[in-house]
Amino acid sequence: MDEDAQDLAVRVASDDPWEGLRAVAALRALLERVERIHVQSARDRGVSWQEIADQLGVSKQAVHQNYAKRGPLRRR
Repeated sequence: MDEDAQDLAVRVASDDPWEGLRAVAALRALLERVERIHVQSARDRGVSWQEIADQLGVSKQAVHQNYAKRGPLRRR
């Protein structure tokens, strides 16, 4: 189920903890997809792993481990 970020933002503020938790999980998945898109875009433009890591506030090793061995991003 693809939901837009605005709908998820509303759901995350729900008084129902189960609804809020499902929204948090969906936001996390959305954020991971968006991050992957931007990491791949940066790499396609020749940005180094260190520069990407600096922008994400993580170590070079972490960003490299998360993205270097994955295949190209499949677009929907």
